[in-house]
Amino acid sequence: MDRDLTRRRIGRAAWVMAWVGLVLGQLHALARHNTADGKKDLQVWTTRVWSDPARRALRPLLDWASPDAVYLSFGKIWLPVFLAFTLCAFVVRRRRQPVGFEKWAWRVALTAYVWACVSVLLDYWTQWSSPNALFDVAFLVTVPGFLLTLLGSSLLGIALLRRGFRPRVSAWLLALTLPLAFGILQLTSMGSAALPVMFAFGLAGRDLSRSPERAAATGAARRVAA
Repeated sequence: MDRDLTRRRIGRAAWVMAWVGLVLGQLHALARHNTADGKKDLQVWTTRVWSDPARRALRPLLDWASPDAVYLSFGKIWLPVFLAFTLCAFVVRRRRQPVGFEKWAWRVALTAYVWACVSVLLDYWTQWSSPNALFDVAFLVTVPGFLLTLLGSSLLGIALLRRGFRPRVSAWLLALTLPLAFGILQLTSMGSAALPVMFAFGLAGRDLSRSPERAAATGAARRVAA
């Protein structure tokens, strides 16, 4: 019973934190656009077209400290967001019996997600009012972790699609992580490129968070409809 309760709580947290990442992640992107390095992002018109009016409208949320301090503060939200979907991924993996390609895809993906958690920890929780000496080290950790997350998620999504994973949309989000991330990067910052992964496990977590009675009822209804 305790294990089932823990599983449901992790699933619920993944679902909630996916939405937190979607909303606060854009505040983080806006804060980045106020920094010296982040202004370069505005050279892309698809970013500039929404960022300029949004930064004017949300100025009180973005100018309460120096641009770097605001950027690093909002960036701290990524650690709990990434931890939530990573824990949910481990729970989903434990409930399955992967073999062959799926087994290896899980290994790559879970390694990538843990790496990503370490990356955001180094990026935002070791720096406060301004980037420090750890900034370059954090960047060297972040880039390969980011690429591995995209690749591992895509491989896992393909494997799950082949084995009929439910919810189906979770498998599709993972399988399409690479093209979706590319599109997201034309609009906002790097952290949001993980949104397909966040919502893939957020949706899977929402299923996990249902009570056993509701899950059984839903399963029975599906069998009757079939």
